[in-house]
Amino acid sequence: MSTVAEQLRSAREAQNLTVQQVADATKIRTDHVRALEEGKFTAFSATVYIRGSVKIYAKFLKLDEPKLLAALDGELKGTQKFKEPPPLSDQKKGFLDALALLLAKVNWKVGLVVFAVVAIALIFGISFWAWQHHQKNDPLKNLPPAVYQSAGSDDTLPLHK
Repeated sequence: MSTVAEQLRSAREAQNLTVQQVADATKIRTDHVRALEEGKFTAFSATVYIRGSVKIYAKFLKLDEPKLLAALDGELKGTQKFKEPPPLSDQKKGFLDALALLLAKVNWKVGLVVFAVVAIALIFGISFWAWQHHQKNDPLKNLPPAVYQSAGSDDTLPLHK
């Protein structure tokens, strides 16, 4: 299978286009067009520029962009400079960084629904517990049966039969 550079160059030559015509039409610098066709990816400072340029170039030449980008990814993994993205800073990641990354990955539409369901269940659970706790500690519930006596005599009232 031919490399990305060979595919770009052969497609350009098949359409009888010059490097300058490609550069004018795609707004990619001529030295970058040449670098892409020669497979010299070190002319670019980052992978994102290589991928973007190849995508624009492939679209202009009416090539299969996803297939070409997949092949490009395979080629870039073989290079020392572009095999993995450079770190954004030299500092070690802490707990807050990991937490922020985790929160950034959350699907908030689903997360909000789950949070609302958990909050409602928690409110009902606490309310039920408080109601049961109140019922156990009700002072009127724990009184012994009472007998009614009138204030002035020791007689009790008759019960209806």
